Parts: sequence; structure tokens; C-alpha cells
Amino acid sequence: DTNFQDAHPNDKDPDHNICGPNNPAGATCASAGGPTDKDSCPEWFHKLWDDQKTWLIETMAESTATWQIAVTHFPCGQDGANQAFYRKLRRDYGLDLLVTGHRHDQELWLPNDSRNWMGGLTCFVTGGGGGITSEASPDPMRKGDWYGEAEYGFFDITIGKYSMTIESINYDGKVMKTAQVYPFSGSQSKAPAAGAPSAAPSGAPAPPPGW
Repeated sequence: DTNFQDAHPNDKDPDHNICGPNNPAGATCASAGGPTDKDSCPEWFHKLWDDQKTWLIETMAESTATWQIAVTHFPCGQDGANQAFYRKLRRDYGLDLLVTGHRHDQELWLPNDSRNWMGGLTCFVTGGGGGITSEASPDPMRKGDWYGEAEYGFFDITIGKYSMTIESINYDGKVMKTAQVYPFSGSQSKAPAAGAPSAAPSGAPAPPPGW
């Protein structure tokens, strides 16, 4: 649950804080197994993330599935560790695709993108159905504030045994960007190689020094 990145002390960042002052006095989620109060809320979400990282590694290490796909809320690369955790999932446990959201736009991150330091992992942000608000104007003549290839739209994925095709499709039906992904077996993965080349190109960007 990458929502820990929006879980702050009550007086911090009120516009982006699920533990913040927007919650009424005495608020509690204890009946659903959540935080007992606003003060314990940030710690609860951070512990949940730590526990889920352990669970995910243990589960992926035992998986023999051809495809390893993870889904989380915060956008590509935002793992709280400068992409190091996702890079580990890719290289050690064979994560093939990361599906994310949060931002209200369409972003297909290819392994060779300069902002992608996840060890050859393909990722996308699918937030193009974000109600009446997109991250920026969908006008293609005003791309200055765009993070990706489009604002409104959706992704179409075709999965086979040996390859996966990902298409980012704009609100008008135009395919804006595509990716071809192949099963990847990590160094500690039990998943068998599928007889196809890895999606991790030799030119995948390395993270900046110290990251």
C-alpha cells in the first residue's frame, strides 16, 4: 500500500494527507482494523507498507507463474526508496509489469526512459479516467505540464504466454504509446524462463550515484 506516502502527521500538508485535519476530531478506523486515531495514523500506514514489502518478496520468491504483475496506487518509481525496491523486485524476483495510478493522466514508462531506474521494468500510470479533473489540459497543443503521453484515456493489455502488448489509448481512440514485454526470470525467482528475450535492454538507465 504505497499510500504511506500521503500519510503524514496531522498538522502536515493538509491538502495531501489522509491522516490530516480533514478528519474530524476523534476519528478512528479501528472497527475496520485501521488506525485507532489520527496520531497513530501515519505509523499505521508506514508499518503496513513495510509488512507488505516483506509479504510481496516472500510471495514472489515462491511463485512459478509465467507473469509477475504488481498493482499499487502511487505512480511509477515512487516506492519511498528512489526506485530501489522496485528495482530489487525486477532483478531478483522477475517483476514483469508495475501498474499504478494516483496522477490523473496516462504515462507509459519504458525500460529505456531516462526517469526509469527500475532495472528494465515496464510501468504505467493509468489515471486518465480521473473524473472531471486531469493532471493538465488535454489539449495536445499545451503539453508543457504533461508527465506522460496523454491526459484522458485508458490502457489495453494483450497477454500471451511469450509476450505482452501494452497500448496507451487516448480519449479519442488513438494509440499514443506502446510497449512489448517478455517474461523475465529474476536471479532468485522460481518462475521458468519462457523462451523469449528479456524486456530489460542493455541500455536501461542506471540510477544516479548514491540512489
